Amino acid sequence: MDVQVFGTKKSADTRKALRFFAERRVRTHFVDLAERAASRGELMRFVQKFGATALVDESSKRFSDLGLRTARYGDERWVAILVDEPLLLKMPLVRHGNALTIGAAEEMWKSWLAQ
Repeated sequence: MDVQVFGTKKSADTRKALRFFAERRVRTHFVDLAERAASRGELMRFVQKFGATALVDESSKRFSDLGLRTARYGDERWVAILVDEPLLLKMPLVRHGNALTIGAAEEMWKSWLAQ
């Protein structure tokens, strides 16, 4: 079993996800969004399942720094912003094959392990 985790080392939920999979000896590919942004294609997988606004962390400092509190954009514009500003994403984004989660979703991860 392989999982891909998108997040930052500073994010508590990302560290929780990495620890969850490490404790269960699951091979994890970690993409640190502070160093390298997720590709548009990777983000589109999450957008197709959850919608672009579900990926935006409106409580993040970067969100308010950019003045996006009053922004009303469509999905395409949000995707373009998220590609340029990966720190706006809710973290972690976790992918196992075609299964996807946003944030700390331990129950879903446990169901992946049970399969």
